Amino acid sequence: MTPLGFEQMYQKEWAELEGLLDHVLGRKTGDSAHRVEMSGARLAALYRRACEHLALARGRSYPSYIIDRLERMTADAHQLIYHRREFGVARVRHMMAVEFPSAVRAQWRYVAVAAAAFLLPTVLIAFLVYWRPELILSVVNSETAASFEDMYSPVVDSIGRTRAATTDWIMFGFYIRNNVSVAFQCFAGGLFAGVGTLFFLAYNGAFSGALAGYLTERGLSPTFYQFVATHSAFELTAIVLSGAAGLRIGHAMLAPGRLTRLQSLVDATRESAILLYGLTAMLVIAAAIEAFWSSATWLPPAAKYVVAAACWIAVPGYFAFQGRRRAG
Repeated sequence: MTPLGFEQMYQKEWAELEGLLDHVLGRKTGDSAHRVEMSGARLAALYRRACEHLALARGRSYPSYIIDRLERMTADAHQLIYHRREFGVARVRHMMAVEFPSAVRAQWRYVAVAAAAFLLPTVLIAFLVYWRPELILSVVNSETAASFEDMYSPVVDSIGRTRAATTDWIMFGFYIRNNVSVAFQCFAGGLFAGVGTLFFLAYNGAFSGALAGYLTERGLSPTFYQFVATHSAFELTAIVLSGAAGLRIGHAMLAPGRLTRLQSLVDATRESAILLYGLTAMLVIAAAIEAFWSSATWLPPAAKYVVAAACWIAVPGYFAFQGRRRAG
């Protein structure tokens, strides 16, 4: 879509939002409070739409006058709606209910590339290692491979727990550190023109696939898959999103468009920040599930798979539909 077509398509919404903001912030009449109360829902809906339009305009490197107009509108609307609650519960609720899923949808191209870079090696290596189990030694050493068999043995007290960990709380901290480390690698790799991001996504995908293929071939699939089924909905999605944020950074460096490379990088970092906030929350959720639910041997496998199915439906549904509601 051309910048002119983009502007013409959403001009009516922008003009309406600007009119509401001018009326309230400009105090043009004496019934401002009444108008704010009556137009609050519509104002919030227009603000959410403007945030999506701003992300699209930045991602497509539209002319600065369009971006400046949208930035001015969203900044004014944000201050009007949230006032002094910038870091309060309402701010966090709005970010998770609107901004995070909207940002993921706006960056869907990067998400798709990141998902492919992660999933293709995962599937390929999983089949290769299943057919040729000795290939696991190309990924890890023999001692690590043996430790995996111990961690997912049907007779262990806690599935997936390392020998050094004595409690689920220790594993919770371990999982948070490990998950955040992987996500940071995928994001920071964007600073190397996106090549680093693609490498870390492919590497972690290959590692996951090798582990799955090896344990399946060893007959440990019942234990392994009931362990990973639930938390992987959050963990794998968060890793892909961290890769998408890294690819956005890399693209900004390679193709700044009409902006300077520095300004392009600044804009990309600002857009990616909301992804990082949201995926960090997802990684914490994944670690909690992994430590206290997935590892539990007293839970029947059927219960884990039912909850896993619900999570795998809820997570994509959240990103597909959350925050799309329009008022009026």
